[in-house]
Amino acid sequence: MTKSVSQTIANAPSDLEKLVSDLRGLLDSKTLDAVPEIQVLRKKLDEGIDTARESALGAAREAARQAKDAAKAADQYAHDEPWRVAGAALAAGAVLGFLLSRR
Repeated sequence: MTKSVSQTIANAPSDLEKLVSDLRGLLDSKTLDAVPEIQVLRKKLDEGIDTARESALGAAREAARQAKDAAKAADQYAHDEPWRVAGAALAAGAVLGFLLSRR
């Protein structure tokens, strides 16, 4: 069974979180505390996680802003051109009704 692109994208954050958790669990092993490179690696991992979280939050904020701007533009257009919007809705309803009646 293959995953769709949308499923892959939707699962990516949880897959990445699991990978980071597994890696963090490995690096938290007390037997590795004596290795100086592990402390550096732990710090880099923590910084990378913080950066990824900040990037994800920034992307989510930007997507929300763009969606809000698009909704405002659509609302403004509907107020400026109500007859065009009504005509388009009527046409879409007629086409949909025609297609459903042929079933």
